Amino acid sequence: MLYICSCTKITFQLRYFIKLAYKGTNYHGWQYQPNAITIQELVNKALSTLLKSTIDVVGAGRTDAGVHATEYYAHFNVDDEINTDELVYKVNAILPNDIVVYAIFSTKEDLHARFDATARSYEYHIFLGRNPFKIETTWQIIHKKIDVAAMNKAAKLLLNYENFKSFSRSNTDVRTYNCKIERAEWQLNNTNLIFYITADRFLRNMVRAVVGTLLDVGTGRTSLKEFKKIIESKNRSNAGPSVPAKGLFLTKITYPKNSLNE
Repeated sequence: MLYICSCTKITFQLRYFIKLAYKGTNYHGWQYQPNAITIQELVNKALSTLLKSTIDVVGAGRTDAGVHATEYYAHFNVDDEINTDELVYKVNAILPNDIVVYAIFSTKEDLHARFDATARSYEYHIFLGRNPFKIETTWQIIHKKIDVAAMNKAAKLLLNYENFKSFSRSNTDVRTYNCKIERAEWQLNNTNLIFYITADRFLRNMVRAVVGTLLDVGTGRTSLKEFKKIIESKNRSNAGPSVPAKGLFLTKITYPKNSLNE
């Protein structure tokens, strides 16, 4: 008896991570939008041109228009191995100068740039005064006395909570408003005031709303007791205003130990 095998050949794609940074001033955030220029769109086009196939990079998360990233990760799949050093050189020659690729490296085929990230860190930069050379990367404040010690007391309270709906953009479709904040503190160095925050995840507009509300504490508009009530209210209208995007930087994305083969 003759047996005919109709087996289908299974092929596996290779997964690569890309480490990059960008100055977000000229872009409408990371994520692709049909009627606006984004970082994801430009990275897709550059890689697709060089690899001669359609490449769709998956980012570690979205950043809003005008927000910067000093460390950002994304992943993409290809059928064949690539010369990563050569690709880094060529992709940087195509991308505009305010987007830089630092490295491209292979990873496990199931490592996901967004869903496998265990923590993200942001900084919000404020310049107390005027500096024309920092106008696109800091929020500049004058004629305000800010109590940094009071803001740090309020920031420390954030670590005691999990639900941050009060600082989330309204009408956001999310499964949960819970986040685990590991660090939240202000540091003042002469005229440079920086807020540092690290959490396992962030809600849309969360960091900018937190900063705006903490500044209300620092300028005396909101007491520590009132700040605590704002968190517990789970109502965005009770929190302070969102600060401008230009002072916000995504600075670090953490993945499980030894998962990135940089």
